Amino acid sequence: MKKYVLIAIPVLAVAFVTALTVYAQQRAEKAEKTGQAAQRGQYLVNMIGCSDCHTPLKMGANGPEPDMTRFLSGHPEQMGALPAAKPQGPWLWAGAATNTAFAGPWGVSYAANLTPDQNTGLGIWTEDMFVRAIRTGRHMGTSREILPPMPWPAFRNASDSDLKAIYAYLRSIKPVTNHVPDVQVPPTLVVQAR
Repeated sequence: MKKYVLIAIPVLAVAFVTALTVYAQQRAEKAEKTGQAAQRGQYLVNMIGCSDCHTPLKMGANGPEPDMTRFLSGHPEQMGALPAAKPQGPWLWAGAATNTAFAGPWGVSYAANLTPDQNTGLGIWTEDMFVRAIRTGRHMGTSREILPPMPWPAFRNASDSDLKAIYAYLRSIKPVTNHVPDVQVPPTLVVQAR
C-alpha cells in the first residue's frame, strides 16, 4: 500500500503542475487574442470616426477640438437635456456646439457614453448586447431605437469579428462617469417596435 502511495504522490503532483501550466497557457493565449482584438478595435474606432460624435468638442486655440479628457464619454451631463432646435430654411436638423446632441424630425438624440463605466457607459453591456445593438439599431440590442445621426445601418454591415474587436477596445479605454440624457422623442413621432 505504501508503495502505491509513494508512486501516486509524484504522479498527482505532475498532473497538477501540468494542469496549471495548460491553464496558464490558455489564459495567456486568451489575453493575447483580446489584446489583438482591442488593437484592431482601436484602429476601427479611429477609422470610422466614433470620436467625432462621442467625444465632446471644446474650444481650443484653433477652434473646436475634441476634449480628450472626455474621450468617447458622450454628451456632457453638465449641459443636460437640450430643447429641440426648430428647422429653418433648408436646415432639417441641428447639432449642438459639442457635436454630441442632435435635433431633427426624430426629436433630440444624444451621443452615448461608450466608455466602460459601470453606471453610465457600456460597463454592464456584454459583447452580445453590443453586437445586437449595432445589427438591429436597438439600444442594448433589444429596447428603444438608436436614433440619427448614429449610422448603425452602415455599421451593421461590419463583420462579427470587427464588431467584437470594437467592443474589446471600448472595454479597454478609461471609464468616464457621465450620465447622458435620455432621447427626447416628439409626441407626434411613434417609435416603431421591431
